[in-house]
Amino acid sequence: MGIFNSVKKPNFNQIFNSMKRLVLFFCFMTATFTFAQANAVEENYTKKEVYIPMRDGTKLFTIIYTPKDISKSNRYPFIMNRTCYSIAPYGETVFRKKLSPNKFIEKEKYIFVFQDVRGRYMSEGTFTNMTPQVDHKTKKDVDESTDTYDTVDWLVKNVQNNSGKVGQYGTSYPGFYTAVGTLSNHPALVASSPQAPISDFWYDDFHHNGAFLMGYFKTFPVFGVSKSKPEKESWFADKMIKPTSDDGYLFYKNMGTLKDGVDQYYKDNFFMQEIVDHPNYDGYWQKRNLIPHLKNITHAVMTVGGWFDAEDLRGPLEIYKTIEKSSPKAKNTIVMGPFSHGGWNYDTGKHYHNDIYFGDSIATYYQKNIEQPFFHHYLKEDAKTTAKLPEAYMFDTGKKQWSQFENWPPKKVVQQTFYLNSSGTLSAIGENPKTFASYISDPNKPVLSSENYKDMNGFTPRNYMSEDQRFASYRPDVVTFTTDILENDMTLAGEIISKLTIVSSSSDADFIVKLIDIYPADEKSNADKPNVVYANYHQMVRSEIMPARFRNSFEKPEPLIPNKSATVDVKLQDVFHTFKKGHKIQIQVQSTWFPLMAINPQKFLENPYKATKDDYEKAEIRISSGSTIAVDVLK
Repeated sequence: MGIFNSVKKPNFNQIFNSMKRLVLFFCFMTATFTFAQANAVEENYTKKEVYIPMRDGTKLFTIIYTPKDISKSNRYPFIMNRTCYSIAPYGETVFRKKLSPNKFIEKEKYIFVFQDVRGRYMSEGTFTNMTPQVDHKTKKDVDESTDTYDTVDWLVKNVQNNSGKVGQYGTSYPGFYTAVGTLSNHPALVASSPQAPISDFWYDDFHHNGAFLMGYFKTFPVFGVSKSKPEKESWFADKMIKPTSDDGYLFYKNMGTLKDGVDQYYKDNFFMQEIVDHPNYDGYWQKRNLIPHLKNITHAVMTVGGWFDAEDLRGPLEIYKTIEKSSPKAKNTIVMGPFSHGGWNYDTGKHYHNDIYFGDSIATYYQKNIEQPFFHHYLKEDAKTTAKLPEAYMFDTGKKQWSQFENWPPKKVVQQTFYLNSSGTLSAIGENPKTFASYISDPNKPVLSSENYKDMNGFTPRNYMSEDQRFASYRPDVVTFTTDILENDMTLAGEIISKLTIVSSSSDADFIVKLIDIYPADEKSNADKPNVVYANYHQMVRSEIMPARFRNSFEKPEPLIPNKSATVDVKLQDVFHTFKKGHKIQIQVQSTWFPLMAINPQKFLENPYKATKDDYEKAEIRISSGSTIAVDVLK
């Protein structure tokens, strides 16, 4: 008792006042730092807002940040970003905190240009999703390539002391605007970097091989609500679906059928209604396919993507490959890193995708050693010569290191075929093709696409692209095919094609094929992820869905004949992954993948978007031992 009595009692008022002073100090320091940051651009740049007229008279709202030290003896090139996502802040006295996601580009200074595309925010005109490209133009025809040309032309003629060179970039939808902008053929445009670009909504973003991406359901107010006047704020904000639970799965579970969801939330959403009205790959979608138009490009193009991009994985690969074939004069390069959608634009220190660690400061490495040298060379050095960058800068997601190639896919590969045997083995030797692995697919009890329920609340789930697939492999409606333990490293580099020979009791079904890297049973834990069991981890490497209705044609769907054999080809996107010695390779096949993808009724309908509850039925599905998956193995 005496000891405790001798201790001086704490003065809580003093403690409170000390804490208050400490908080005020940190608030002051934070405010000072923020102010300094906010004014770094203002101190070094002049901001000007202009309406740039297009050839049809439509005016596009444009913001130009010009270095204050620009002069006749100190000229600067342009770096331009055209977007449908707002170029705020608006007002010539209100400045951005950053002019580029890349601090190395921003540090060396350019004339930074930002533009609202047609029909978006402060620009005039009507917004059209994936604006169709016009091949045979008259003087009055407009599309995104003519808008790019007219913008570039105005800039070089009206901004004093520019160097006469323009570069452009953009991520996601702005990546599409960058890609289509390569077709402007303006002589001042010398460098383009489409990043995570959309190429075709039938395969990117809203669909995968025509199957509806349910994970995009909450994005539709952004793309399907028109504005009637210039807008500085998001006019569609009140149409957004707000989460009611941390468990994002509950929304989709309680929504009912896809038709129920559309009727409840999007009766007046023009883009959703266009999707519902065009369930097949008809003229509506075909004219929005950018790929056939990518011809006769002559300047430098660096396409950038992420191996774990859940939104636009196909786009970068297809755009690069197409330009490579169609435009021999283009200085064409590709970069694919261990990123999710746009992940190269910000650094996280230790770079993880979901549970998988890939290294430190990978985004910074890309920005400093790849992106900044690209723009610097073509905009500030000699645009007529090729920058000292590899043709293909690709990240091996198994070895977790960058590699350089002269071509992509690499020429030094051999194709290897594995059989999906009914015994559950994945082997170079096939079993009797008359034997089958089978499962019952029940639309009312779908296979989950993820166990990350919070991730389902976002615009697009991202983590599933490298997520542990054990939860799926243990289900009876998922069949698995697994190799023996690998005795040597095996590096896959290029395309993956699965040819499934199937029999279904139903007239329609989806087929999801997943490529899995199974870790050894003694794989060590990771202190950064104490709750993750890496032993026997089933890491997703690649996955894709293919509706059986489109097995022969995306334009003219055909029903399956119940209980009769059919072939369904599933093209998985490219991969660059080393399956290490001691690991196993597994293929998983299933027919539901929810809530990432809409559930197939498994009954052939002319328009599956209009399926009612009664249309959904169970199906027995069998996978023949004659089914295969072909991969490109690096020599």
